[in-house]
Amino acid sequence: MRLLGGRWRLLIVSYLTNGPKRFSALRRCIPAISQRMLTLDLRALEEAGLVTRTIFPTVPATVEYALAADGDRLVPVVDAMRAFGLWLKEREAGQDREDP
Repeated sequence: MRLLGGRWRLLIVSYLTNGPKRFSALRRCIPAISQRMLTLDLRALEEAGLVTRTIFPTVPATVEYALAADGDRLVPVVDAMRAFGLWLKEREAGQDREDP
């Protein structure tokens, strides 16, 4: 939980399960996150060895983030959280239909 705690880290990891993404693509996927928070969380995930950062020699430099081998071990956790979220959403929608 220390590595994935906080509001955004698990969500960032979940978007990276579909393959590498550039910083701007992650910002579009998570519009509510600030640029500073995304940067801090990506750095923390990189320092923990869960995410890799690749810099391509272009002008301007292209930076791509991907799950590292240790980050791939989080895929079952992400899948379980996604399934739970969908179940919770369905349950709440069912309760809304029952309210008069």
